[in-house]
Amino acid sequence: SFTMNMYLFVYDLMQFCGHSWIFTNMVIRFMTFGKDSLADTFYSIGLVMRLCQSLSVLEILHILIGIDKTRLLPRFLQITERIIVLFVVINSQEEVQGKYVVCVLFFLWNLLDVVRYTYNMLSRMGIYYLPLTWLNFSLCIPLYPLSVLAKAYAICVSLPYFESFGTYSIKLPFPFTFSIYFPYVLKTYLLVLFTGMCFIIQNIFSERKSHLGTGSIKNKRN
Repeated sequence: SFTMNMYLFVYDLMQFCGHSWIFTNMVIRFMTFGKDSLADTFYSIGLVMRLCQSLSVLEILHILIGIDKTRLLPRFLQITERIIVLFVVINSQEEVQGKYVVCVLFFLWNLLDVVRYTYNMLSRMGIYYLPLTWLNFSLCIPLYPLSVLAKAYAICVSLPYFESFGTYSIKLPFPFTFSIYFPYVLKTYLLVLFTGMCFIIQNIFSERKSHLGTGSIKNKRN
């Protein structure tokens, strides 16, 4: 319906503005301060990044109620990957926040999202530019695996801090003998992360074929 389409357009616009601000801020800061800007990336743009990623949870709801026709599982995996790494790994360990990998992650995420939300906004209005369509469904092919490697590296960097501080580790008192050692949880999640990456890459190629196939391009031009 027109109302739902307008709502999705406003949502994409909000996300576009947030990620554009983050991306522009990162570029300007790097051009102004050079490598010195990398260490305090999280302190400068972390709040807006957390807001944008929290808002992205709505995309799962959009799919569940049927107003967005994107496949649920790939989008769910992508969103939860970011939520876990941003809020559980980076936000909870101040020592990790100053690592260069945080800047790399934020750069990759926002570059992908600026393109994606631009494409989404225009498609809501029935506007399709072939270069933008190609970029939207091609840029993620090299950048998404790089972002997964950066996530995995961020998790590995954080492990010593989770081990020494005991963050999120739980040991129940007697008579219970149940305990959760969180570094083991993160190491297990690394396997899930790379398994999910294989599935998501397959979905990326499938979407690219359906949107950039000869028939699809002709229909959108018409």
